[in-house]
Amino acid sequence: MKTSKLKTVLIAILLLSYFFGNSQNTDPEKINFVTSDIDNFWKAYDQFLPAYNAEELDTYYLKKGSKGLKGFIKGRIENADKLAALIKKRPKYYASLRDITPLIADQEGTVKGYLAKMKEIYPESIFPDVYFVIGTMNSGGTTSKHGLIIGADMYGLTPNTPKDELSKWHLSVIRSVDEIPHIVVHELVHFQQRYDGGTLLAASIKEGAADFIAELVSGKHINEHVHDFANPKEEELWMEFKDRMLEKDFDGWLYGSQEGRPNDLGYWMGYKITRAYYENMPDKKKAIADIMRIKDFEAFLAASKYAEQFD
Repeated sequence: MKTSKLKTVLIAILLLSYFFGNSQNTDPEKINFVTSDIDNFWKAYDQFLPAYNAEELDTYYLKKGSKGLKGFIKGRIENADKLAALIKKRPKYYASLRDITPLIADQEGTVKGYLAKMKEIYPESIFPDVYFVIGTMNSGGTTSKHGLIIGADMYGLTPNTPKDELSKWHLSVIRSVDEIPHIVVHELVHFQQRYDGGTLLAASIKEGAADFIAELVSGKHINEHVHDFANPKEEELWMEFKDRMLEKDFDGWLYGSQEGRPNDLGYWMGYKITRAYYENMPDKKKAIADIMRIKDFEAFLAASKYAEQFD
């Protein structure tokens, strides 16, 4: 190979490494459990108090952030002023997180054990790095091209957690630190999925599939409170859902609140459909592969035979 061509190849490899990092890793043991952003947060927090100076959060936390934190800022934290305002609104809760966040590292072995199970049921799995950040209490986890991003501020529940500052929604969704492995698997499924949610049906299956596979791998999913509400009303909710499932309006089902029902009923419905599909497929590994690569959501629903129980 000529020197110029070799140079071009090497540059391409370096660029790919820079942009994708560990996001193409196929070995669950090689993931990085990145907690440096949490360390930076507490350093910034000490500078931030007692004057609640947002500039300190920006300088010592956001601007020093990892690739994971950078991917979490847009659409979640947004900026230092928003973060500062929320800490000022919930000072006791944020202060209580300081004793919890060091425990995150203890979850690494459990997470890697679940990822090994994921490799068994879906050999094509990619295992990106996992970043832990502190945000504005609006997201327990998400994905980016660099990896999985977990909002550690949503995993601060203990018997001593100060609850008087928390909203009704937060009281229903905040979890303990030992629930982190389940959200990691949920987000890992999203990292594998090769589709987006356009309609209510598609978005619900995308989220519900992540819950179902997380339960298959780890024994639990992140929305048990939604199932407790919805299971006794399954037929009623299905009838409502089927009339709206091809719409792009998620009101009352996903990513928002509606009086008298939990926020994420779509997760539950998608879980029910995905589970029915899995149970009806004799080849379970093929079923998992199908779930990761759905192209026609109406056909997937039909193949699941979920709706037949209500005919």
